[in-house]
Amino acid sequence: MPVSHLNSRPDLALAPARDDDFEALLALRLAAMRESLERVGRFDPQRARERLSRGYQPAHTRHILRDGELIGFVVVVPRDEGWLLDHLYVHPSAQGEGVGSWVLAQVLAEADAAHKSVSVTALKHSDANRFYQRHGFELQAEGEWDWYYLRAAKE
Repeated sequence: MPVSHLNSRPDLALAPARDDDFEALLALRLAAMRESLERVGRFDPQRARERLSRGYQPAHTRHILRDGELIGFVVVVPRDEGWLLDHLYVHPSAQGEGVGSWVLAQVLAEADAAHKSVSVTALKHSDANRFYQRHGFELQAEGEWDWYYLRAAKE
């Protein structure tokens, strides 16, 4: 997916990831998820490393840049039945500033242009649940630790 700039936030951009970005992105994921995972007693850096490394595909991963600095990343995996928003993490120092909403708006605009649905999984009791619901995702199922959401394709 191309480097992206939306006019409403000229300080933000999405840029392609590379093979050698894994460690930096893992550190971002750990920082972003630590509080939510500790709250439910599931913070485990080794488990986080394994989950991210299992599916790390630079071709589907984009950096979130603010004024050229890496502050997060997003992973969107194309599937036959729609797109999977596999990861969206913003460093805690940049949370609450509309960065995640800006990124999600970009992803959803791309999904709409391709007429694709978008699914996402969020940890139960995480603030991410309200975030995804606010952006049009509907709860589809509940698991032991996660909730599963879908945003239908736009025609």
